[in-house]
Amino acid sequence: MSSFLSQYGLRIRTKEFETVSWDEFKALLSGLAPDTALGRIVAIRSETDKDIIKHFNQDQKKIYDEWRSRSASSMSEEDYDKQMAALERMIAAMAGGG
Repeated sequence: MSSFLSQYGLRIRTKEFETVSWDEFKALLSGLAPDTALGRIVAIRSETDKDIIKHFNQDQKKIYDEWRSRSASSMSEEDYDKQMAALERMIAAMAGGG
């Protein structure tokens, strides 16, 4: 089940979600519970406590390092669009869609 559906009652690919502003979407995303798949990824990517990061397992380190290296480089508009499309596909797959 989608993290947004289970936690907020919103489905990403619906008319009701189209009314969510980018700022509101970012707030919803950052507020996802850590017990959802997407919530765990968001928590790993946004961690700043060096002691916690030091104790990440191999998979967590990979997620963290990939995010940091991606954030460090500037992204072209085309790459941004590709990343957003990939994120939409991932969220749709988590929600049981295509």
